Amino acid sequence: MPNQSASLDGLFNALADPSRRIIVERLSRGPASVSELAKPLPMSLPSVMQHLGVLEAAGLVRSEKVGRVRTCSIQPAALSLAEQWINARRTAWEHRLDRLGAYLARSSEPDTDGAE
Repeated sequence: MPNQSASLDGLFNALADPSRRIIVERLSRGPASVSELAKPLPMSLPSVMQHLGVLEAAGLVRSEKVGRVRTCSIQPAALSLAEQWINARRTAWEHRLDRLGAYLARSSEPDTDGAE
C-alpha cells in the first residue's frame, strides 16, 4: 500500500499545476511535439520541459525523440489509480449519505406509540 500511496501522491502532484493540466488536456486529443505543447503556455520552452518531466515521472506522459523533434503522448492507464481512489471515496460517501437520509426519514416520521 505505501507504494500505491507514493504513486497517488506523484499523480496528484503532477495534476495540481494548471499548466500541467493544460498539457494533459491537449495530449488527451492526441500526441504533440513539445513546441506545440508550449505554444499556449506563457513560459519558456525549458519550463515546459520541466513540467513534462514531472508528468513523465508520474507516468502520465511518455515522450519519444525522433531526430530533433520530441513527441509526447498521454498514458491513460496512469489515471486509473486516481480513478480507483476517487471512486472508493465516492462510494463511501454515498453509503454515508444514504444512511443519513434513512435516519432523517425515520426521525421525521410521526410517533406511532401515542406519546407526544
